[in-house]
Amino acid sequence: MNVTENTKQQMRKGVLELCILAIIAEKPAYPSDIIERLKKSQMIVVEGTLYPLLTRLKNTGLLQYHWQESTMGPPRKYFQLTPDGNAYLMDLLLSWNELVTSVEQIVEKRTSS
Repeated sequence: MNVTENTKQQMRKGVLELCILAIIAEKPAYPSDIIERLKKSQMIVVEGTLYPLLTRLKNTGLLQYHWQESTMGPPRKYFQLTPDGNAYLMDLLLSWNELVTSVEQIVEKRTSS
C-alpha cells in the first residue's frame, strides 16, 4: 500500500464513527445494511471493523438495539440511537462542519490555482 492510500484509509477511519451514527440516525439499521451503505459511499469497511465499533457505542450508551424477526433466517439485531447518541451525533456534526470549514480555508488557495 502506498503512502497516499494509507493516509486516505486513516482519514476514513477518523470519520467512520460519524458516518455510522448518521446512517443509524436515519432509521434503525441492521449491520449488513450499514456496511452496504458505507461501501456505496466508498467508506469501505468490513464486518470485523463495524461490530466492535457498534459494541463500543452500545456499551457507552449511544446506541441500543432490538431484535426483529426475519423472513430470511434468524432474528436480526437492529441498532438505533439513544437520546445520548442523538446529542453526541449533533456534537460530532458540529465539530465536523467546523473542521471542514477550517481545512477548506487552509487548502482553498492550493485547490483554486
